[in-house]
Amino acid sequence: MQRIAMLGGGFIGRFYAESIHGQRSRDKVTAIYARRQETADKFKADYGCDVASTDMEAVIAHPDVDMVCIALPNNIHETAVNLCAKHKKSVVCTKPLGRTGEEALRMMKTAEEAGIFAGYLEDLCYTPKFLKSLESVKNGALGRILWAKSRETHPGPHSDWFWDKEQAGGGCMLDLGCHCVEISRNFIGKDVKPVEVMCWAATQVKPIDAEDHAIALVKYENGAIGQFEVSWTFRGGMDLRDEVMGTEGTIWINNFLRTGFEMFTTGVGADYVAEKAESNTGWLFPVGDEVNDLGYNHMFTDMFKSQEEGREPAETFYDGYIVNAVLDAAYKSAETKQWEPVQLPVWRGQEGLKPESTLVEYDADHYLIKQEMTHDGRNKLILKEKASGKIIERDVA
Repeated sequence: MQRIAMLGGGFIGRFYAESIHGQRSRDKVTAIYARRQETADKFKADYGCDVASTDMEAVIAHPDVDMVCIALPNNIHETAVNLCAKHKKSVVCTKPLGRTGEEALRMMKTAEEAGIFAGYLEDLCYTPKFLKSLESVKNGALGRILWAKSRETHPGPHSDWFWDKEQAGGGCMLDLGCHCVEISRNFIGKDVKPVEVMCWAATQVKPIDAEDHAIALVKYENGAIGQFEVSWTFRGGMDLRDEVMGTEGTIWINNFLRTGFEMFTTGVGADYVAEKAESNTGWLFPVGDEVNDLGYNHMFTDMFKSQEEGREPAETFYDGYIVNAVLDAAYKSAETKQWEPVQLPVWRGQEGLKPESTLVEYDADHYLIKQEMTHDGRNKLILKEKASGKIIERDVA
């Protein structure tokens, strides 16, 4: 059993509490910290907490707390991690880990030096569809991964601090791109180094200082490409989609907006539909089990079991630091309009990888480009002559 202190009583803290109390049925949020007492008191009443306070350190240090869950604005993450290290409490932190790679690296080192368990709450790397897809990729069903794309777009976040560049550290790219970068890293291989980024970002709609729309390419050392598309300007709900392409196959994932559940209503008796839904009338796209479909259940189960078994979870503070470093390069590229290197003063993966050869042996004299069955029943080969480089066609029996 885990006895958890929730730091933050807002939207994400409540999502986390729903999952924690519902998945393993033995874990409990015993304490709540919020910046406003009325928020803490309401959370305490709703989730049966024993302690509600506006004193963060007192909540973290409470003897009935085993693990701390950080669900706070980005600019407070490091302060909370430092207090967890001080009081030797296990900690899990919502995404993004930090506002910058440097901040995230400090948090990672603080947790490691204190010897405490530290997990990165990247829920979209725990959705049922993602976990099944990742298993297929790791089993080789797609061959060598060439390209991984992730898209998250919606009309914008719920709380005021997200829209403040100083508190949040950035706009939609930091808020949503952190999901997308880590999704691609998993598919490409988390031990494969991201080396440089090309990014376009702009403020197209919202009256804010940060970007509300961004698109980027992330180049990996083995030649694979990660791609993300993020926006706070998308109308029509929340669109979560991933695509993975390999030498032997392709995966398409639609996590949220179009999942096979569609409903029309005039609005009579209508209420909450789904996260970021813009309407509760007309054609709607509800989500069957929102907490589960967004990965929270599997995420907390992994975190708690990992802590209890003395092992690392699937997503760690190290992963959060790598994501922040990639996004640092994306922000710089958006300014310079050039490919920018990913700065990784700490790297624990493979070194010196090279893109794999594109040459597929067919026989002693030819490379294979393509083999196909035509509409008239021919088994056709397209080959490249090794000696001349000439491209030829050949029918085979």
